[in-house]
Amino acid sequence: MARRYPSPIAANATSNQRGRRPRGRHIRRSKWRGARLWLVIGAAVVIIGGGAGVALAVTTHHHHKSPPHPTSTLAAPTTTAAPSGPPCPLTGAPSPTGSVPQRPALAIKIDNYPEARPQSGLDDADIVFEEPVEGGITRFVAVFQCQEASSVGPIRSARAVDAQILDQLSHPIFIHAGGIEPVISILQGSPLKDFNILDLPSIIQLNPERVAPYSTYTSTTDGWDLEPSDTTPPSPLFTYGPNPPAGTAVSSVHIPFSGTSDETWTWSASAGKWMLAYSGQPAMLADGSQISTTNIVVQMVKVTYGPWVENAQGALEVQSQMTGSGVLDVFRDGEEISGTWQRSSLTSPATLVASDGSIIPLSPGPTWVEIVPDTITVTAS
Repeated sequence: MARRYPSPIAANATSNQRGRRPRGRHIRRSKWRGARLWLVIGAAVVIIGGGAGVALAVTTHHHHKSPPHPTSTLAAPTTTAAPSGPPCPLTGAPSPTGSVPQRPALAIKIDNYPEARPQSGLDDADIVFEEPVEGGITRFVAVFQCQEASSVGPIRSARAVDAQILDQLSHPIFIHAGGIEPVISILQGSPLKDFNILDLPSIIQLNPERVAPYSTYTSTTDGWDLEPSDTTPPSPLFTYGPNPPAGTAVSSVHIPFSGTSDETWTWSASAGKWMLAYSGQPAMLADGSQISTTNIVVQMVKVTYGPWVENAQGALEVQSQMTGSGVLDVFRDGEEISGTWQRSSLTSPATLVASDGSIIPLSPGPTWVEIVPDTITVTAS
C-alpha cells in the first residue's frame, strides 16, 4: 500500500467562503466583490485573490526515487494521420468536420469547487489541464481547437501557472475571470492572448440557475471571435500512435488532491475511456454525462509558496516548476506506462519519455493532464 504524506497546500489554506467552509484545506482560492452590483448594472466584477501557479507532481505507489534521466535523443511531438481524415493537432484523432479548423487554441479557466459542479463544456475540450491551487482545491484549463461548445463554465480567475501551461500552445486565446495583479502582469507578459471576461459583458452567458461567482459562462464561438484574424492552428503537444511501450494493466488511478477533490479515474473497457469520480461518486457534467477521457498524463512537479497572498485569509500563492524533468505516469488503454516528463522551456511542450528512453505515444483522443504536488501519493491498481 502506498504511503500518504500531508499536503502543504492543505496546510496553507484558510477559510474564506461565506463562513460555510471548514478551516484547513477546504478553502476557496478567490473572493468576488461586487457580484450582485455587477448583475444589476452590468459592471465588471473585481476578483480578489486569483493568482496561484501550481506546478505539480505525482507519486505512484512504486515511485519513491529521483526520476531517471534517459539519454536518448527525443523526437519532436507528432501526430499519426488517420485514414478517414487529417488529425486534430491536440488530440491526434480525425477532425469531426473532415478538416482541421483554421483557428488557434482557445483556453478557458473553469472552476472545480463542489459548488461549481456540474460544469459545462469539459467533454468538448481537446485537452484539460487540472491544477491544484491553495487549499488543494483544483481548477481546470480547458483547451479547445477541433471541437466547439455552446456553453463553457463556470469561468473563474487565473493563476500564475496558467501562463506556464499555455505558453506551449502557439499563442492561444485565454479567457478567465480576473485575478490578482501579479498574475495579470504575468499573463500579459506571456505569449498568449489574455482576455478577462469580466471586461467583456457581450460574451458572458449568465446561468440563471447559479449564483455568483458560479454563474459566468461563455461559448467557444464567442471566444474565437475575440481574435477573428488568427487562423493558425496550434502545434501538437503530444505524439499519438497505437504502439506504446509495454505497460502495466491497471483498472483505477487515485489522486487525493484534497477532501473536495478526492479523485479516482476508473478504466471502462466497453467505453474505451477513463471515467472520473469524486469521493466514490461519478463526476457528472451539466449535460448528464460522466466526465471521461482517453488519456491521463500525470506529472510530478515541485511546488513552493509565496511571495503573494492569494486571498483575504492569507493563503499564499502556489508556485510551480514546470520546466526541467520529473516523474511521469501515462494511463491509456487500461495500462500504466511510467517514465519522466522533460521540458526544456515554457514555449516548448513536455516530452513524455518511457523508462526505456522511448517516446510514449498517447491514444488518439482527448487527454487530461493532472498536475499533482510531489507531497501527494497517487496510487494505480
